[in-house]
Amino acid sequence: MSGPLAGPAAALKIGRLVLVPNTLDLGAEAVPLGAVLAHDVICRAASLLHWAVEDARSARAFLKRVDAVVPLAQPLQATAIVELPKARKGSGEAVPAAAWHALLAPALAGHDLGLLSEAGLPAVADPGAALVQAAHDAGVPVLALPGASALLLALAASGLNGQSFAFVGYLPQEASPRTVRIKELEALSRRMAQTQMVIETPYRNAALLAALVSALAPATRLSVSCGLTLPDGWTRSDKVAQWRARPVDLPDRLPAVFAWLA
Repeated sequence: MSGPLAGPAAALKIGRLVLVPNTLDLGAEAVPLGAVLAHDVICRAASLLHWAVEDARSARAFLKRVDAVVPLAQPLQATAIVELPKARKGSGEAVPAAAWHALLAPALAGHDLGLLSEAGLPAVADPGAALVQAAHDAGVPVLALPGASALLLALAASGLNGQSFAFVGYLPQEASPRTVRIKELEALSRRMAQTQMVIETPYRNAALLAALVSALAPATRLSVSCGLTLPDGWTRSDKVAQWRARPVDLPDRLPAVFAWLA
């Protein structure tokens, strides 16, 4: 045997961890699956019998959409769907490595295992990254399927620096620490000519936009992308001074990506 599957992994018949992209329409009216995912990706999703997912309910809804395009390899009721482990709230403890390793049992038994996030690419701004790391540690091959990433779509549409950028996740929720962090990131952006990118829980979108418009310098360019891949999705990229002169209302149910370049 030759090729990428030759060697010990092939001899042991280890399955792969398949990173299956999701749509970006969570919280909105569903778009046609084929408008976001390639047909080959939908076919691969339909073939998988084992899944590790962020949320079992939304994963089943996703697989029903897949089944409407390409019939599932087995009935949905027979498909094994296991949720990713979560740390106890307020415990400050990380999920034990053994819990992530346990999810790989189907792959270690020779079956491909799908990893699905709530939206977009698994393991990008997503807790599934820990399972990908566990797969590498266990010698399980990882296959990432192509699909939409809200972060990259927003960056592409922003007109900001796409050669040097950083995704820094969520900002503090409290006003004072959030303002301090915004100014720190703006200074970093100015010093390195680097685009800074953040996200927020949709119902806090308006509060975050207001904080950015207030804290950033008037000449800093701020870009907001909302409802990407949806029919009425949009991106606005403007100087902060213009955001102050022409404010907008952000929906509280659609995800948004915020980026700025000082």
